[in-house]
Amino acid sequence: MLAATTLTSVAGPAHADHERLPSGRTLVPYVVEPGDTVSALAVEHHAWTAEIVAHNHLGSTGALQVGQRLEIPVVGKRSGGGSPTTMWQHPDPEREKVRRVVAGAARNHGVDPQLALAVSWQESGWQMGVVSHARAIGAMQVLPSTGQWMEDYAGRPLDLRRLGDNARAGVLLLDVLSRHTQRRTHKIGAYYQGLGAVRRHGLYDETKAYVADVEAIKQRLESGRPPA
Repeated sequence: MLAATTLTSVAGPAHADHERLPSGRTLVPYVVEPGDTVSALAVEHHAWTAEIVAHNHLGSTGALQVGQRLEIPVVGKRSGGGSPTTMWQHPDPEREKVRRVVAGAARNHGVDPQLALAVSWQESGWQMGVVSHARAIGAMQVLPSTGQWMEDYAGRPLDLRRLGDNARAGVLLLDVLSRHTQRRTHKIGAYYQGLGAVRRHGLYDETKAYVADVEAIKQRLESGRPPA
């Protein structure tokens, strides 16, 4: 994984090198946001990491800066001469930002991005300004006590009111749960019900409905369709 974004601002566009690109690429403009990495952008936009680095002269580390303007060489996937296909994006900019950050956090921690996104949609509809009656916070609906627990895995304090930290806490929780159960249904259920309760009682009926909803959302996302 290449270096993560550094929190400084860059106003000007990247100095691109068009001669290095092979044929069949479509240049897509992109402005770097907090949490972006070159490898995550490559996966999201159907591009090659090395081509993004070379085309935008990002150097040996591939480090990005917030506000930096890139050109992403998207690899066209054509059928009958049609336009290149791209990953579905939410039309609401705020929810689209949540989608990108959650997916990036998942990739950075080895968690299935579509599962993390499905959980986040089920929990909050990809919205940060959601606080439940149980005080669960943000896009991943993380309890403050769970956030403190995940700080041990993050290696630093986490502010659940910030999108990047909220996404990281939820993704880390999914990663931890996956280490304690071999069944995906139980991992998803434990996110909702709690691992201890799943171990003691199995999945409650309402948890089974939650798991079924998350699985359905995940399948829609994997097929390139909207989550709902």
